[in-house]
Amino acid sequence: MLKKPKIVIIGGGSGLPVIIKPLVKEKIDLTAIVTVADDGGSSGLLRNYINIVPPGDIRNILVAMSRVNPEVTEVMQYRFDAKDDFFAKHAVGNLVIAAMTEMYGNIFDAVQHLAKFMRVDGKIYPVSNEPLILHAEFKNGDIVAGESEITKAHKVIDHVWVTGDEPGEEPKAAPEVVKAIIEADMIVYGPGSLFTSILPNVVVPEVQEALKKTLAKQVYISNIMTQKGETDAYTDAQHLLALNSHVGKQVINYVISNNAKVPEDFVDYQKWHEISHQVKVDQAAVEVQGAIQIPGDFLQLRDAGAFHDGNKIMVELLDILEKK
Repeated sequence: MLKKPKIVIIGGGSGLPVIIKPLVKEKIDLTAIVTVADDGGSSGLLRNYINIVPPGDIRNILVAMSRVNPEVTEVMQYRFDAKDDFFAKHAVGNLVIAAMTEMYGNIFDAVQHLAKFMRVDGKIYPVSNEPLILHAEFKNGDIVAGESEITKAHKVIDHVWVTGDEPGEEPKAAPEVVKAIIEADMIVYGPGSLFTSILPNVVVPEVQEALKKTLAKQVYISNIMTQKGETDAYTDAQHLLALNSHVGKQVINYVISNNAKVPEDFVDYQKWHEISHQVKVDQAAVEVQGAIQIPGDFLQLRDAGAFHDGNKIMVELLDILEKK
């Protein structure tokens, strides 16, 4: 029996499920490493109320990798009505993860048990067993703590880092996370918010070291649109530069970039709460950083937004796996 290739995906937010859903149908050993630095929305409220790792990103990945009846995943994703007082806007899945974290004593074990219950194809690893705080220093020297505050500041970010919840507490990666990175055949970053979904995983010191040491092919899926308050006016090469800089080494081998044009009036910026522009492809600047660019039409237009076509991305990733 042939050994399944090991693919590790790093990120958070709503971007990862787009490529996870087609990947779980393939004959691969898939691991998702998910950020625990979210402090907004339902996740942020639960984090403050009961001091647990924010569950929102983990919930989205669980649902994307699950093989249970769709009615179960619909329940997990259901949000209470805004009029429901304490439960207002909480996702049911977030409450389930919070309850299981109390039952099993930590988020890592809770997610592993819930993954079995939801018949997950693959593995889901919170990057750390403890909630982390994301910090950013902006180009003007200002420093802000908290993922939601960083985005709201609308300033040019120089670099980010994470700490534990307690002052001076060093962030620790789950041992399984480090092992998965070292043993991987391929590491995939994104798609997702660069500074608030991908980099909060990367800057955990043990993760940084593992990403430098692993022999895996490393692929960055460049975002289709810039993100207000994070990557305004960034090209794909600038995304890549920020990623390599935070790892501390030029580790990315391939950059998958969409070059299909997003129609001018298609994206509903009010619905998606931001003003953004299409990310420009800069092949020369990508290659200067030692990466091979794979441009193409990876665009899917839906829900008044511009998204990656997960099936097309999946084909490219499997093709990269085959390359020597």
